[in-house]
Amino acid sequence: MTYIIGIAGGTGSGKTTIAQHVEQDVATGKVSRIEHDSYYRDRKDLTYEERCALNFDHPESLETSLLVKHVSELKAGRAVEVPVYDFTTHTRRVETRHVDPTPIIVVEGILVLDHPALRELMDLRVFVDTAADIRVFRRVRRDIEQRGRTFESVRQQYYDTVRPMHLQFVEPSKRYADLIIPEGGENRIAIDVLITKLRSLL
Repeated sequence: MTYIIGIAGGTGSGKTTIAQHVEQDVATGKVSRIEHDSYYRDRKDLTYEERCALNFDHPESLETSLLVKHVSELKAGRAVEVPVYDFTTHTRRVETRHVDPTPIIVVEGILVLDHPALRELMDLRVFVDTAADIRVFRRVRRDIEQRGRTFESVRQQYYDTVRPMHLQFVEPSKRYADLIIPEGGENRIAIDVLITKLRSLL
């Protein structure tokens, strides 16, 4: 049996922290993790300036159909090659990341509960609900420190696309969640409950 968990929530909500806890704390070698961010479309047909202007927070910016295919393959016991996305150039790299099927698969991203076909593959749907001011500061720090962005570009993107898309797509997807975790990675009690549940499946 393969158990699929979807972890959604706004940018900077703590999704990745929770996904990492699941991956590390449930059982060694029993959990694989896939990030929706890896499936951003490869737009090498555009100039760098044009790529920078894309709306990366809209569902159409992601090749979710490929993610659905990969999750289906993993659920069927077959390994997949996950794309590797370069956030500094906004293109996919040539190399891929090999992911083997494991008893538990974590699928993480802001929009993973927005897509009906992806939701249907999930056995547990989690939404990480964190206050907007906390999320935006985490986003600023991550994009500057990890993705080589400037503060001005992060701020502009937040007002132009991140906030509007959160209100249009991310926040409404919360209604599909089986479990809502307030404050993300800071909520140790909720994380412990989730990990205990997953350990019981093994």
